[in-house]
Amino acid sequence: MPKSFIFENVKGLLRKSFAEYFNYIILQLTYPQVKLKSGNWKENLSKLERIHTSGKYSGLRYNVVYRVLNAADFGVPQKRERVIIVGIREDLGIEWNFPSPSHSSDALNWDKYVTGEYWTRHRMAMPKSELDTARKEKKRLESRYGLSRPDTKPWITVRDALAGLPQPERNASSEFEGHVFQAGAKSYNGHTGSEIDMPSKTIKAGDHGVPGGENMVRFEDGSVRYFTTFEAKRIQSFPDDYHITGSWTEAMRQIGNAVPVTLAKTIAESLFPLL
Repeated sequence: MPKSFIFENVKGLLRKSFAEYFNYIILQLTYPQVKLKSGNWKENLSKLERIHTSGKYSGLRYNVVYRVLNAADFGVPQKRERVIIVGIREDLGIEWNFPSPSHSSDALNWDKYVTGEYWTRHRMAMPKSELDTARKEKKRLESRYGLSRPDTKPWITVRDALAGLPQPERNASSEFEGHVFQAGAKSYNGHTGSEIDMPSKTIKAGDHGVPGGENMVRFEDGSVRYFTTFEAKRIQSFPDDYHITGSWTEAMRQIGNAVPVTLAKTIAESLFPLL
């Protein structure tokens, strides 16, 4: 009987083909004391729908809401969309809503293409490959915002997240645990890695094949290499001193399965004071 709960799952859970079953999940969370039969979820769904529409239920109930959130919009250097489900025990009488995004792609592009602050911060010139995008984005942003920058913070990029780290070596570093070079990264169609001046693609639980493509960094000259486990840990917004153990494959599995720490913290800190 917790006062509240927070669940996370993949965005695909909201696909049309899963809609009926997802509704079943939400109703189970809403009415956790209803006894259900094993083996026939559609029959159980019908029972829960009858309870939900009757208004006669007197047991423990949770007010449940859900939303798809992009971790990049909350200060995580990674474009990771996940469905977040939050339930609050009804008898507590608590009013809550999902926190508003604190970061945006428009704010990042403003710093890149209007003021140039992004490149200045990293002590570099804008790559020539960005020039066409810069002209179009500058015009669009100035048309939308005028002289005032967006009121959110800029998305955090891979370059931002990895600032201060040396290039990985083939031997382990005592200062940066897991910051070890992994050979074999290749770029091909549909397997291009994460652009260094954007938030990364979703860190996946694996190494080769599709996850390998997601778990590579792509530099401005087009070269690619795998993220080290230390880098992937930063991209998932874990503290540097958080220990991830095991081989690179096993460590990447753990990191890829995790919820971004900053996103979880943001949701929890918006809810906890109300409890």
